[in-house]
Amino acid sequence: MNLAETLLHALKSHGAKEIFGIPGDFILPFFKVMETSKILPFYTLSHEPAVGFAADAAGRENATLGVVAVTYGAGAFNVLNAVTGAYAEKSPLVIISGGPGIREAHLGVLLHHQAKTLDSQLKIFSEVTCDQVVLNDLRTAAKDIARVLRSCREQARPVYIEIPRDLTFSPCEAAMPALPSPVDDHAVAACADEVFARLKSAKNPVVMAGVEIRRFNLEKKLSILCQKLAIPVATSFMGHGLLVEPEDPLIGTYMGIAGEQAVSASVENSDALLLLGVIFSDTNFGVSKSRINMSKSIIAVDRNVSLGHHIYQEIPIADLIDALLDRAQHDAPANIKMPKKPPLPEGGLCDDDQKIEPQDIAKAINDLFDQKGKMKIASDVGDCLFTTLSIQSTSLTGPAYYAGMGYGVPAGMAIQATTGQRPLILVGDGAFQMTGWELGNCRRYGWDPLVIVFNNCSWEMLRTFQPESKFNDLSDWHFGEIAKTLGGDGYRATTRKELKQALETAYETRGKFQLVEVMMDRKAISPALKRFTDAIKAAG
Repeated sequence: MNLAETLLHALKSHGAKEIFGIPGDFILPFFKVMETSKILPFYTLSHEPAVGFAADAAGRENATLGVVAVTYGAGAFNVLNAVTGAYAEKSPLVIISGGPGIREAHLGVLLHHQAKTLDSQLKIFSEVTCDQVVLNDLRTAAKDIARVLRSCREQARPVYIEIPRDLTFSPCEAAMPALPSPVDDHAVAACADEVFARLKSAKNPVVMAGVEIRRFNLEKKLSILCQKLAIPVATSFMGHGLLVEPEDPLIGTYMGIAGEQAVSASVENSDALLLLGVIFSDTNFGVSKSRINMSKSIIAVDRNVSLGHHIYQEIPIADLIDALLDRAQHDAPANIKMPKKPPLPEGGLCDDDQKIEPQDIAKAINDLFDQKGKMKIASDVGDCLFTTLSIQSTSLTGPAYYAGMGYGVPAGMAIQATTGQRPLILVGDGAFQMTGWELGNCRRYGWDPLVIVFNNCSWEMLRTFQPESKFNDLSDWHFGEIAKTLGGDGYRATTRKELKQALETAYETRGKFQLVEVMMDRKAISPALKRFTDAIKAAG
């Protein structure tokens, strides 16, 4: 077994399902091994940011490792923004970069793609990864691989692996999985006892679920726990798309003064608010931070659990939920009454010649889901993401905190690659200009996502904060017409009737991607985005 095969087998044993990448001379030997060994399938796209977003989305979707492979320097630095987003939003992404060979590192001249020093790339990636290794010692390579992949799984954050290109084919022993980081069972038990007692004695307990619930594949367990204890669950904005099954006790997504009043009241009036895996970001709490008494809440995130001034360290969220579930199995309250489910988001799109607004797109999608069944959604940042708050609960992948534009299209393609299911992609025209052209790769792999482009010829979310600026104006690129050139079908909808017809036709057409370009006026924004921007303006 050579070094590349050792790494590929280790990735597979840790749950990786595929690799997304773009070749370059420093990574070519690794690509050769991927191609010939067939240990994991791999997909190439057109630009490094896209493969980074795609790998990130695949990891999020499967609650396992996403993997991206790029070349040294020019390739790796191109993918850096996607890696940064994965770090900020706690996504288990493995970055594999080819690197200078051992021999050429001592030539005494600058190498092409080199920035400042040969290890500049490693230093930069150290800022946005939780563990790193350069596999330049074959004696320790197997153990180093195992350690780094363990870090990725346990911390749900990116890791960096660099392979010197002249060592790719060198013999290397298999990487045995590293032992899990130690956990004090007594501490877990004591923590669970205290949390469970707080929940059981509370009059209005509420759970808020964040991204760690998906990252550690805990949705089912959390649902069962909350059903047994009759505790309603709200998601954070970043957690929107969690707990979407009919039996899940979901009451909605919390956004404070920018959200639905009933959800905000439940969360803010709780006398035992349990925040599970919630990242403390401005998009989750920034416009409502004073409305929740965090000192009286129970906070479990980043392997720590805080109950006021009492802090339990090194308590994995999975262990905590397992312990709480065990207690609920034996000590659930009697005569429990499940929280009332909120009404489904409305559909019933009017079949008329009126102009389209974002809320109409939500209604059209809800109608489609009612008739055909739900689809997984990949959303870009912008009003398309806020519009999902008016769409029936379904699996959602999107950059709700780091908010890197261009995420949606490659994320949707990755969802189809890794699950085999056709996704629905929501993207604005500004973000589509960045990565929408990656759809041209769909026909190589047989992917046929359904894409809705919110086209208002504007960076409209930015305009809501600075309406006087003309640089928010974008040209009309007629994406629907360009779709055919990229290997798909395109439709342009300017009225609600045209939207309904285009979406129905696009859904029924399989075998190539379908793009529905929805034309909207500038200043037409979703109710959720209006509440959010109004709240931010009022706060500051």
